[in-house]
Amino acid sequence: MYKQIVINITEHETRVALLEDGNIAELFIERGEASDIAGNIYKGRVQRVLPGMQAAFVDIGLNQAAFIYVDDVIGSSQNDIEELFVDQEDNKEPAADINLTAPIRTYAHRNGNIEELLIEGQEIMVHVAKSPMGTKGARATTHISLPGRFLVLMPTSDHVGVSRRIEDEVERNRLKQMVQELREDRFGYIARTAAEGVQQEKLANEMKFLKNLWGNIQKKHESASAPALIHKELSVSLRAVRDLLIHEAEKLIIDSSEGYESVLGLLDTFMPSLKSSVELYEGAEPIFGAFNIEGDISRALKRKVWLKSGSYIVIEHTEALVAIDVNTGRYVGKYNLEETILKTNLEAVKEIAYQIRLRDLGGIIIIDFIDMEKKSNQEKVFSALKEALKKDRSKTNVLPMSDMGLIQMTRKRIRKPLTRILCEPCFYCGGEGYLVSKQTICYNIYREILRESWDMLGAKVSLRVNPEIAEILHGEENHIIVALERIINNQIVIYPNPQLHVEEFDVFEVLKD
Repeated sequence: MYKQIVINITEHETRVALLEDGNIAELFIERGEASDIAGNIYKGRVQRVLPGMQAAFVDIGLNQAAFIYVDDVIGSSQNDIEELFVDQEDNKEPAADINLTAPIRTYAHRNGNIEELLIEGQEIMVHVAKSPMGTKGARATTHISLPGRFLVLMPTSDHVGVSRRIEDEVERNRLKQMVQELREDRFGYIARTAAEGVQQEKLANEMKFLKNLWGNIQKKHESASAPALIHKELSVSLRAVRDLLIHEAEKLIIDSSEGYESVLGLLDTFMPSLKSSVELYEGAEPIFGAFNIEGDISRALKRKVWLKSGSYIVIEHTEALVAIDVNTGRYVGKYNLEETILKTNLEAVKEIAYQIRLRDLGGIIIIDFIDMEKKSNQEKVFSALKEALKKDRSKTNVLPMSDMGLIQMTRKRIRKPLTRILCEPCFYCGGEGYLVSKQTICYNIYREILRESWDMLGAKVSLRVNPEIAEILHGEENHIIVALERIINNQIVIYPNPQLHVEEFDVFEVLKD
């Protein structure tokens, strides 16, 4: 399978798409202050201790306090610690090699009470494992992990492990012995998948780099006043280089010269040989349009997804779970009902696995397949779903199909799903559905004017929008208009039109006299 990364960077937004054989498989979006904070390290102050929940709230300087469980506090389990490093792609516990922002340690025995470990007002260093989602604050841990190209440094552990994606036992033993010989401290290390076949010198250099990074973090922690950010995770584009280009993708294409230089700078540190895999896109058409990505993103925001046969699936978000329903739609089959249902369910399986990954759905997911009478057919659908989910880098756990034709599964949730990032509750229907958010509409306008500006010869550009969008473009998102006028070297005049739906807009040029 040919994989490539396409990165679109503007002043206001960065979008990273992972393409597999030309089709978008994953999408990551970062917008200004709303960037993903998972992986950041903060000096926080304990705000409140909750003995009844064995957890605490920690002020890290955000609008919402971070949440930390007793198992994520150093000292909560000092005896009989079982370290688990299992490949996430085997649908078991998440591997540190795959999910670098999640807490690395899983405990076999859990001891200690939260009130014995933390007190209100105490200052602690925490690593953000999950970004805030909705009304929930960030999930934090005191078990720090610093990822590199070949190693993950765990300064709060003394365990040496090897990614289970490295299956050769001789190589596993070689890496483990090499790391144990190289370390001059009691820090823990994990040899990542990329370390397979690497010589001792490269591991030694990276170990030194990570130790120096940890030393700088400790110095900042000592001098900073809580709450404070003391280490920022890489931007979404550089994380794509570290976690996708180095491990999976064959090529990276980026449309920003500044971003291009940043990527090359990171590769200089971690993998100079991959610099030839990076390409600066200089085409006139916007990069996501050139790779036919925009249409797939729009499709991923729809409630109903049509399949090639004429059947369809419906994806519903609720407070507690995500429900996916399979329907035959226009598909009537050729032979008998059972075969028609089986073919529909098998076709739906591929699309469901694809949409779960693209939309980044997490938590509890219930899939309602069309009822099948034969047990063998139920097992075929179940096996097909498990096989389709193997491509997903997030941890999934799938239960066999019930007698009612339901499959229950869970998927590890790290970020907000795509619909929560790009959409907002619909004010037309009282919050029962979703509209594309006003901010997303503004960015769509930005891209549309850029696209059309190549053919414009007029003295200025006129933009007709809904009054609510006009107000935003004159106010908090005015920087978009300012940036566009500078880029296209033309004036943009905004005309509010109450007859336009909030998602509609018209762009046209005013010709010179």
